[in-house]
Amino acid sequence: MEGHSTYQPKSKVAQWFESRLPIVGLVHSSAIAYPVPKNLNYFWTFGAILSFMLVVQIVSGVVLAMHYVAYAPVSFARVEHIMRDVDYGWLIRYIHANGASMFFIAVYIHIFRGLYYGSYKAPREVLWILGVIIYLLMMATAFMGYVLPWGQMSFWGATVITNLFSAIPVVGEVIVQWLWGGYSVGDPTLNRFFALHYLLPFMIAGVVGLHIWALHHVGQNNPDGIDVKSVSKDTVPFTPYATLKDVFATCVFLLFFCWFIFYIPNYLGHSDNYIPANPMSTPAHIVPEWYFLPFYAILRSIPDKLGGVLAMFAAIAVLAFLPWLDTSKVRSARYRPMYRIFFWIFAVVAVGLGYLGSQPSEGIYVIVSRIFTVYYFVHFLIILPLLGFVEKPKPLPASIADAVLARHAKGGATVVAGAAAPETK
Repeated sequence: MEGHSTYQPKSKVAQWFESRLPIVGLVHSSAIAYPVPKNLNYFWTFGAILSFMLVVQIVSGVVLAMHYVAYAPVSFARVEHIMRDVDYGWLIRYIHANGASMFFIAVYIHIFRGLYYGSYKAPREVLWILGVIIYLLMMATAFMGYVLPWGQMSFWGATVITNLFSAIPVVGEVIVQWLWGGYSVGDPTLNRFFALHYLLPFMIAGVVGLHIWALHHVGQNNPDGIDVKSVSKDTVPFTPYATLKDVFATCVFLLFFCWFIFYIPNYLGHSDNYIPANPMSTPAHIVPEWYFLPFYAILRSIPDKLGGVLAMFAAIAVLAFLPWLDTSKVRSARYRPMYRIFFWIFAVVAVGLGYLGSQPSEGIYVIVSRIFTVYYFVHFLIILPLLGFVEKPKPLPASIADAVLARHAKGGATVVAGAAAPETK
């Protein structure tokens, strides 16, 4: 999409530099003059929040890496050293540990916003797939980072999750031994996970760059899910309109983040991870971090080990095919009454799977997990393809400007009616 204005350097020095490296013009067209739909709500600020959190995680992670030692006999003690002896080490570690949870909270809101408003539909298929790739890299990075404190849950979580690959026929055992660097989880495993945990965030940053590039090429979706008809009427410049909204939302999110850091820094952790790793003592209930729990519930709901592994990975992979599984031509759930119902059912199922993943794998928890797992796949593979043929959408506005004006007019009419009501009594 074209911007509202084109950057024109005024000084001769700026003109000389711009003719050789047009980085200022790129920033101007991408972050200042870039046109965004004028009806964007605060759910669209989570892209900026995620960018902020990625920077926070990389910076805090680099500082922690300066003091951490990836050597099994001392890794747990080094984490305690960071907490007790390094200046503000406790703060940096709590920022990094809770930052992972904040990152996933923001990304889950970002994903569900995309599902609700149809941001995965043409022409944004590649944009959506890049987002799924970022999500996979985030999960890999977070899992490897969870192992580094080398507490009980770190050790046994690594043992359970890496052992899943042994279910793969023929090459499974080879993959597991490669991940371990030997015949059990130990010092070579810790070294490999530390190296990859340090590397993957920079890979995430690279894919985020592609994600933003793809976004700017095809343009942003909007709550009404309709295309921009007129740049002058349907859009506003990114700065100051979207920029101020992003900054405000990021500050509010930062307050929420700081509440965890300073008041409940260990709330999202597991108490067993404050016990040094002991291969001779298995925890009563091994669970991953909360953001993996829905997929952990799917894994445990399948009685066959290979089937559970395939279902867990398929639950993530199916998201990449969503642009083609949803056959409706209408993007936004605002104009899809049937889809809106099924969306909220799916949201409840997803949260329910997260809860079930935190519970023991027994009794009613297993039965409900299987029901929810079946619905998870039915939603994507059966309901969405059929809805495109049986659902009757509401009429779409002619343009974003019309949708905004109609909404404002409706709000104004409501206010007038509310003000007039007391006079009629």
